[in-house]
Amino acid sequence: MLQTPAEWTHALGARIQARRAALGLTQAEAARRSGVSYSTWRRMETQGRAAIEDLVRAALVLRCEQHLDTLFPPPVATSMDDLLKAQKQARTPAPRRRASPVRKTESGA
Repeated sequence: MLQTPAEWTHALGARIQARRAALGLTQAEAARRSGVSYSTWRRMETQGRAAIEDLVRAALVLRCEQHLDTLFPPPVATSMDDLLKAQKQARTPAPRRRASPVRKTESGA
């Protein structure tokens, strides 16, 4: 089901609140541990509004950091050609640059 950004943010705030409560933390304690202000934590839970850094801090305190890298997975291939191209790029290492030879200079003596 499609949700509006407001619906997503409110739902995420509610999930943060539920996770915090399940861990037995007060809002004040969670805010202190995360390094965000109490008012920011309250706003995150009640309105679903926070900076990305505050959301990451909340995930760390609530022990959900392992899920952060699943938020924006790489796009899937839309065609077989795209899939083959992506596989080829993954297999082909970047070209190495050769070190330029060191030239010895003769001293003027």
